[in-house]
Amino acid sequence: MTSVTGEHTQNVNGGHRARDWTRWLPLAAVLAAAWPVAAQLQLQGGGRTLVFALALGLLLGLVLQRSRFCFYCHARDWFEFGDPRGVLSILLALAVGSAGMTVVLGSWVAVPQPGQLPPDMHIGPVSWVLVLAGLAFGAGMSVSGSCISAHWYRLGEGSPVAPFALVGTGLGFVLGFRSWNPLYSLAIADAPVIWLPAHLGYGGALALQLAVLGLLAAWVWRIHGRSGRAQPRPAAEPAQPPGLRQLWLSLWQGRWNAALGGLAVGLIAAAAIVRMRPLGVTTTLGSTVRGWAQAGGWVPERLHGLDTLGGCATAVLNSLLTPHAVLLLGLVAGAWGAAVASRQWTPRRPTWRDAARGLAGGALLGWGAMTGLGCTIGTLLSGSMAGALSGWVFGAAVFTALWLGFVLRRWLHERAGVRGL
Repeated sequence: MTSVTGEHTQNVNGGHRARDWTRWLPLAAVLAAAWPVAAQLQLQGGGRTLVFALALGLLLGLVLQRSRFCFYCHARDWFEFGDPRGVLSILLALAVGSAGMTVVLGSWVAVPQPGQLPPDMHIGPVSWVLVLAGLAFGAGMSVSGSCISAHWYRLGEGSPVAPFALVGTGLGFVLGFRSWNPLYSLAIADAPVIWLPAHLGYGGALALQLAVLGLLAAWVWRIHGRSGRAQPRPAAEPAQPPGLRQLWLSLWQGRWNAALGGLAVGLIAAAAIVRMRPLGVTTTLGSTVRGWAQAGGWVPERLHGLDTLGGCATAVLNSLLTPHAVLLLGLVAGAWGAAVASRQWTPRRPTWRDAARGLAGGALLGWGAMTGLGCTIGTLLSGSMAGALSGWVFGAAVFTALWLGFVLRRWLHERAGVRGL
């Protein structure tokens, strides 16, 4: 009896192992397809930059998916569940990226001066329009459940909301283009464009940003400690170091440590400006929507001053084969391969509620990204890392809107509970 049972168990385990290897096929297919795609990109104009963008996109999609690097999710974990790790990972990404970008920008603009901005950096005007854009973007995150970058990588996870949210983002861009000229004349045209290194020097600006990030991290951790949710961890028993197979499998189980995700995002953002424009996930979508909308007469042909400002550029392009478009392709492909390998690819049929909140939230995301000249990746991360005051203002507005959204949701939930009584 024992031998039969043991043989049955062995067969079952063998069957599981035989089927287990199939989950690596999509990841292997993505990596295998990257080679011929890279070879074709190499033949195009600016081929090396396109290949670099593809590799960076694949890596970024892998990191975002495995570490669940999502501004909305991290904010929700802190505001609703008292878990500060995600917010701390965002602060870590900003710190690492700020240090990296300072090194690179220092070789471009040796002596920063007022009125002199480094080329292509996401340094925008600071006005009440920027604050309104951040509030709208944060509201869009609350409604749709993610920011734009997270919706892109969640396409690879089979999210039923992400496709509608990205369509809604396109609609929001149209609304943004239609409202741009009045807002530009009213507030943006005369708004100051503040690059911190031009006023404090590279060392002073970096020291100030790291100090602010350190104070924010200490504040978040102190609140976490006061909440009483920090539980002491039991002492772990000494264990043998994992073998290579166990180490490899651990990369595809659960999620990566949040700090690892923040570190990786910061390094990727700093590396991006070496060969291409700063990271941004709205340039391609915004440019495409602008071309279609202007061709259909839905938005003005002339958008005052828009193409002269720093941020996620939305100028109409003659070709979609751009570094940011290739980066997005790599991001979605890398996220899909990582999601399947980690058994987190869970597609399902969308409901009417999925479609409604995706479109509504996406419209807010799109309007906020268009008028704010970028999203949480472009304006907040890339802008703040480059020393742009606009990035800090946009980020503060986004997180204020998220906090208000969670407060409102809690109030509605409590009110519904009282009515139920």
